[in-house]
Amino acid sequence: MRSYPKTRARAGPSWRGQTPPGRPTASPPRCASEKLRFSLGYPVKEHVGAAALALPARRWKPALDAGGQPREGAWVAELTDRVDLSGWPEGTRLICRKERPHPGAQLRFTDVDGHRYQCFITDQAGRSLARLELRHRLHARVEDRVQEVTELGLGRLPFQVLEANEAWFELVLLAQDLLAWLRALVLDGELSVAKPKRLRHRLLHVAGRLTRSGRRRTLHLPRAWPWAQELIAAFARLRALATPG
Repeated sequence: MRSYPKTRARAGPSWRGQTPPGRPTASPPRCASEKLRFSLGYPVKEHVGAAALALPARRWKPALDAGGQPREGAWVAELTDRVDLSGWPEGTRLICRKERPHPGAQLRFTDVDGHRYQCFITDQAGRSLARLELRHRLHARVEDRVQEVTELGLGRLPFQVLEANEAWFELVLLAQDLLAWLRALVLDGELSVAKPKRLRHRLLHVAGRLTRSGRRRTLHLPRAWPWAQELIAAFARLRALATPG
C-alpha cells in the first residue's frame, strides 16, 4: 500500500482524508503539533471554482498518471493566493486539478467549462504541483483498503470489549492478506482489482463437487456458471506457481 512517487516534498509521514468546508477541525493543527504532514480533500465551492476559472492558462501544468508520466487532458495549478485560507495552519496550500471527464462520465454541477475540478489542501512543500497531486491521489488506495477490511469483518466486531476482539482483528487482517495475494498471483483483468463482495459472488461462493478417480481429483462446476473459465484459469495459475523451498 505504500507506493509513493518520488517527490521533493518535505520528509515525514502524512495524513490524508476529507474535510468539511469552512474552518478546519482540530486535526490539521494537531498534525502540525505532532510533526505530521496533512493532505485533505477540499470542497469545490463557488468561490473556489471562480478562482480556478480566473487562472491564466500559463498557471496550469500537466498532471501525471500513476506511472509518473504526463497525463493527457489533465492539469494542476495552485490556488493558495486566490482563496482565503486564513483559518488553516500557516503554510497550508490549496491545489486544484482539472481534467476532461472520460467518455460517458456524468458531469456534476460543480464541473465547469466541460472539465471536472478537484481540490485538496496540504502543508507539504515542493515546487512540483503534479508530484504533490499524484501523491495525494495515489494515497487514496489506503482508504480503499480501510473500506475493504471493514467489509471483511472489521465493521462487525463480535464483542464490546476491545481486548476480546484481538483474535477477530487477526482473522480479518489474514483474510485481507489472502485476498491481496489471490489478486496478485492468480487473478487477472477485472477480477484482479475486484472488491471482496464481487469475488465472493463470482468465485469464492460457487457450488462445486470434488470427485476422486484413479488417484486423480476432479472439480465439477455448474455448466451455467458465468465465471467458470475465470475460476479454472485461476487454478491453472496457482498450479503453475513455484513451490516454496
